[in-house]
Amino acid sequence: MEYAAIRHFADKRYCYAMGKGRFLIRLETKRNDAENVILHVRDKYLPLKMIDTRREYVMEKAGSDDLRDYYETVIEIDVVCLRYFFEIEDIYGNITYYGNHEFFDECITDIERMFDCPQTLREEELFELPEWAENKVVYQIFPSRFATDKEVPEEVWYQAPIDHKADLKGSLRGIINRLDYIKELGVDILYMTPIFQSDSSHKYNIDDYYKVDPSFGDKEDLKELVKKAHERGMYVILDGVFNHTSIHFFAFRDIMEKKEQSAYLDWYYIKEFPLVMEWGKKPSYKTFAYAGYMPKLNLQNKETADFVIDVASYWIRECDIDGWRLDVGDEIDHVFWKRFRKEIKSVKKDALIVGEIWHFAGDFLEGDEWDSVMNYPFYQAVLDFVAAETLNASGFLARMGFLKGNLHRKLEGYLWNLIDSHDTERFLHSAQYQLKKQMLAAALLLLLPGMPMIYYGDETALEGGHDPDCRRGMLWDENRQNKDMLLFYQTLIRLRHEYPVLTKGTVTEQFALDEKGVIGIKRQMDGQSIWLLFNGRNKTAEVPERKGLKNLLDGQCFSGSLGDYEAAVLVE
Repeated sequence: MEYAAIRHFADKRYCYAMGKGRFLIRLETKRNDAENVILHVRDKYLPLKMIDTRREYVMEKAGSDDLRDYYETVIEIDVVCLRYFFEIEDIYGNITYYGNHEFFDECITDIERMFDCPQTLREEELFELPEWAENKVVYQIFPSRFATDKEVPEEVWYQAPIDHKADLKGSLRGIINRLDYIKELGVDILYMTPIFQSDSSHKYNIDDYYKVDPSFGDKEDLKELVKKAHERGMYVILDGVFNHTSIHFFAFRDIMEKKEQSAYLDWYYIKEFPLVMEWGKKPSYKTFAYAGYMPKLNLQNKETADFVIDVASYWIRECDIDGWRLDVGDEIDHVFWKRFRKEIKSVKKDALIVGEIWHFAGDFLEGDEWDSVMNYPFYQAVLDFVAAETLNASGFLARMGFLKGNLHRKLEGYLWNLIDSHDTERFLHSAQYQLKKQMLAAALLLLLPGMPMIYYGDETALEGGHDPDCRRGMLWDENRQNKDMLLFYQTLIRLRHEYPVLTKGTVTEQFALDEKGVIGIKRQMDGQSIWLLFNGRNKTAEVPERKGLKNLLDGQCFSGSLGDYEAAVLVE
């Protein structure tokens, strides 16, 4: 048994409340090292001679990655403080007992050698998530390029490739006029990249946080958009650019004018004067990346933090938006985000808070900061498995297993899964314009738990290379749309809504056939069983064991063969 791989901490990562009196406890072991794991628990304060509070729970393997297995169990307790330890049997029958970060050859009886879990403390740290958002479909809109209410020649709107300066006159009114299209697609949530006053097409360098950019419309247009989205049962999320501003933002403009005498020096990280902001030179102040036109805000300064929280609260109060996506969220400190969560939830308790981060984000997802995160590890796994074919089937499941084993269980239905975004090349470009590959990627995106985020136009096979070419005008001309792709997206989303087992069902079986490139996942819920099959390779794969089951994607009986880059949804 590999003792060094056995890992548990008595904190809210490995021992947390799922509800009042209901707790999840997790243990990590080396992959395929343990045969059985038993959790032993007892009351810390009640003597055994008074009442025997000892209980045993068999722990189940909840997931695996390349190196580890993750064992979990959920228990019901009503105690002041729980003490517990683990009994681990390896594949050879050897048994060890693990408590308080030590290993023992015999069953632990001394409570000081056990792990400790104060029940009230953990319940007060309960991760509360907006129920309305779980497993909902998100649609990302780049407002300047999605839709317009103005006259724009086709050669302008459909120009390709496209650059940052292209003016397609996208507007909020244009989005309002296309709400029925978005609803018919099956979307639950609209997420718009920044809409506030800025001199760029992307608006990530904001001049005025309290003003909708005039090219998009005004506050009344935003109110109407939100109202009409709500009437259709949809929600609206805005992009919060709180890591940095533009150089025309009032505080930075004051610094440029008054230099050392500015009252706003503490709003930024100014290293020295004169300010250096020329292209190709390292700025003399902290910025987003090294972009001199995007100076970084100092949110440790209370005045700056107060301003940002007021902005975020203002748009919820004024326009009834449903939450924020937080740009460059991982470059802002945890103290601020903890305050941000409390303040925003006090304005709208079920507001959704989603951070942008391109790597594993466990430290932001412990219940006191964000509700979710843009799941770029999922994006990279799909890219590697489908587009590049450098990741095998078991490798894909392992990457998903790592996320499942290292994040709060409730988050499975809240992670913003994606296959591309305004910051990446279009998936179709990554897949060398192979439509079957994008269809398979869409199936992985829309048939698995989480909040799948569709980047506008993917459903019509909109093309585009690296930023800014990934931000082309939406394909509204039906002759330019790929109707097969659109129908496939609509079908996937319809199945997602009609069959909750796809997102909420328990995984009872799964397999990876690396030699065939096939992933299989079986989910069960309320007596219903569904098999998901994904073939990630350019060859037909035989899966005869599932032959004869109805395939919900085409309404036919499954022949036992999966075509190249094909998915199947089979009902038992």
